[in-house]
Amino acid sequence: MPFIPHTEDDIRAMLAAIGVAAIDDLFDEIPAALRGGGLAGVPPGVNEMEITRLMYERAERDGRWLSFIGAGAYEHHIPAAVWQLATRGEFYTSYTPYQAEASQGTLQVLYEYQSMMASLTAMDVTNASLYEGASALAEAVLMAVRIHKSARRVLMPATVNPAYRKVTRSLVRHQGIEIIEVPYCTECGHVIPAALNAYAGKEYAALVIPQTNFFGVLEPADELTAWAKANGVLVIAVANPIALAILRPPGEWGAGGADIVVGDGQPLGAPLSSGGPYFGFMGCRVSHVRQMPGRIVGRTVDVDGRTGYTLTLQAREQHIRRSRATSNICTNQGLMVTAATIYMALLGPDGLARVAQTCHANALKLVQQLTALPGVKRRFSGAVFHECVLQLSAPVADVLHALKAQGILGGLALTQDYPELGDALLVCATETKHDADLERYRENLQRILGRRFRPAPCALKPSL
Repeated sequence: MPFIPHTEDDIRAMLAAIGVAAIDDLFDEIPAALRGGGLAGVPPGVNEMEITRLMYERAERDGRWLSFIGAGAYEHHIPAAVWQLATRGEFYTSYTPYQAEASQGTLQVLYEYQSMMASLTAMDVTNASLYEGASALAEAVLMAVRIHKSARRVLMPATVNPAYRKVTRSLVRHQGIEIIEVPYCTECGHVIPAALNAYAGKEYAALVIPQTNFFGVLEPADELTAWAKANGVLVIAVANPIALAILRPPGEWGAGGADIVVGDGQPLGAPLSSGGPYFGFMGCRVSHVRQMPGRIVGRTVDVDGRTGYTLTLQAREQHIRRSRATSNICTNQGLMVTAATIYMALLGPDGLARVAQTCHANALKLVQQLTALPGVKRRFSGAVFHECVLQLSAPVADVLHALKAQGILGGLALTQDYPELGDALLVCATETKHDADLERYRENLQRILGRRFRPAPCALKPSL
């Protein structure tokens, strides 16, 4: 919050207004025995300049890392105006807008956000909003089962983010919903549409299609969607919102497009912040809107013909009969959605496309430089967006440890979630990376791999 100076005169005036002589008089009902004493070990107060220097020194202990980690949380440039506006008091303290007549500003922001996300995903309607991407996928699975009514099994490719798969299983397993894992091609890195024929003739509620998938590879979304439609299966898309600026949106996939679209909105103006808070987005066909969790803001006119905003769909059990509720989502990630709305408004369609194109170009440049090194090659042949899996000829954990010692976070090791890939490394490059950053990574990786695999010098044979 901004610093608000209170002079001694201000303090005396406020105390006089409430009829007390000192601030301590406000707490006189607390027995002296229960009051805390002084704080042991706390040094004397310092001025603003000194405390600022102290905090900088402590922050610098963490170092400044050059990060090439993606895997669902991405480092993007956030224009200063985004959070300068989002942290204004009007937005910063906004909560769920239960009273529409008193929440017009908040409701208008949510309405604008919904409109932008509907355009980005090419869906009929989007909500505002969900907690984050993983639970949004779980909500989409529950929604698909409600829509389908008879099937309680969902096809989930192994190329979906492992964290998303774990969260989804945790949230749906006690409702008798089975998640069937669909294998991927270990050569191209995505699901082969023909492989889905093994599931034909059986009843499934939905097929999940990640775009891009966890490996950064583009799935054959049109073919997978066509298979799902031909087999009476709903399509749940898990999308990266930045990638949607240049890729065909889920609403236009294959024969009829996706039925539900979810994802994490973190790339749209939310800093990494050690993992949150982020927000989840969801869109669907208008025919399914009654099964959508969360809330929808609508625009209307009042009796005088003036534009007004109101909550037009509230699927929570507090608003409708419990037996008809689709969720217990108690609030939206209003502050993060506000930031995302400002971010998208500032960049516009062309700006988002430029960000996506730069991410793609940087990723290809990084992969080209790293795979030119001995002991590094691409693991998959499929087209990628801004992430790629590399196969190393050295233990990936050791390589990452050595890179970290040089201030480089070299990517995510896949050995735990995908042991079948061996020493595989998922690397990411966004628009924040410069040529010098890519070269620094290449030089250090070359040195690390060269030092590890440098052949031992030949021993001299004694002369006869």
